[in-house]
Amino acid sequence: MPQQNQVFTEAVLTDAVTGIFATHGVPQADARRVAKCLVLADLRGVSSHGVSRVPIYLDRLRRGLVKAAPNMVLDRPMSVAARLDADNALGFVAATRAMAEAVDMARVHGMGMCAVRRSTHFGMAANYLLQATDAGMAAFVFTNASRAMPIWGGRAPFLGTSPFAFAAPAGERPVVLDMALSVVARGKVRRAAARGEPIPLGWALDADGNPTTDAQKGYEGVVLPLAGPKGSGLSLMMEIMAGVMSGSAFGGAVGNQYSDFDAPQDAGHVFLAFRPDLFLEPGHYETRIKELIRRAKDQPRAAGVEEIMMPGEIEARATLARRRDGIRLDGEDLRLLAQEAARAGVPLPQ
Repeated sequence: MPQQNQVFTEAVLTDAVTGIFATHGVPQADARRVAKCLVLADLRGVSSHGVSRVPIYLDRLRRGLVKAAPNMVLDRPMSVAARLDADNALGFVAATRAMAEAVDMARVHGMGMCAVRRSTHFGMAANYLLQATDAGMAAFVFTNASRAMPIWGGRAPFLGTSPFAFAAPAGERPVVLDMALSVVARGKVRRAAARGEPIPLGWALDADGNPTTDAQKGYEGVVLPLAGPKGSGLSLMMEIMAGVMSGSAFGGAVGNQYSDFDAPQDAGHVFLAFRPDLFLEPGHYETRIKELIRRAKDQPRAAGVEEIMMPGEIEARATLARRRDGIRLDGEDLRLLAQEAARAGVPLPQ
C-alpha cells in the first residue's frame, strides 16, 4: 500500500501512467502522449487536470465510451482548414493530432485551423498551446464542455466552463493564457468536494440557485461565469465555434464524463495555429515581443506586488521547481492512482 503522500519524478510518473493506459489497449505512443499531458498539468500546478483524472478516463475506456484505438478520419475542405472526426478517441490524442495538422498548414500557408468533432475531454488546453509554440507558432485553442455554468441570468447549468486559451512564442518562455471562463475551474470545486473542503463564496450556486460555500452543493449546482455576462458571452462563443461549427454536441448536450455513462461525450474542439511574424519583416517579431514583455514588467507595481508576471509565467516556474523537487501526490489522488496501477499490473515505485 502507498504512503499517505509520495513524491515522484516526472519520468517515473510518466512511465507509470503510460503503462496503465497501455494495458487498456491504448497504443504505446498515444499512451505516452496522454501521460505527458496529465503529468505536465501537475508540473504546472494545474492538479485539477493532472493524474487525479486517470481513474475517470480509464473507467470510460473500460465502459467502451472512449476508444483506445479509434479510427480517426481527417479531411481538408480548404487548404488552410481541416476537420477531424475523432471517433470517440481520448481527447488528448485527438487534440494532439488536430494541433499537429493546424501547425502543418501554418508552415505552408501562414495559418491553419482544425475543428474536431466526436471527441472527449482533452485535459489542460496549455498542452496544445505549448505544442504550437514549440513549433514556433502562435495559437488559439477552443473547446466546449459538459454543462456546468448558467448562461447569464439563468440558474440552471447550460454552458461549459470552457477555457479561453492563447499562446505566443517569446523565446524560452512563451506567453500562455489558459483560463476557464468560470470564476474557477469546475475541477477545483470537484476536488474540494472530494476532500470535504469548503469553497469561497462567489464560486458557485447550489441546485436551488443560492450562493454556497459547500463544495458538494456547488458541484451539484453550477459554477458562476467569470466577470458575469462577459464570461457567459465568451463561453457561448465556445459553444458556437467548438460545438455548432464543428458538428459536435452543443447547447448543454455534451456528456459529463463523471455522470453520463449512457453515451460518448461528443465534445468539440477548434485549434488555430499561425505564424507570429506573418505581418513583419524577418526577425522583427522576436524583438517586438521581448520589448513588450520588458515594458510590461517595468510598469509601476501596485502595493504589495513584488513582480509583474506574464500569463503562464507562474506555471512555468512551478514546472521548473517540480522538475527539480518532484511531484507530490497525496490523499485520495494517490490512493486511486495506486489502485489503478495495481489493477493494471504496473509498478508504482514507493
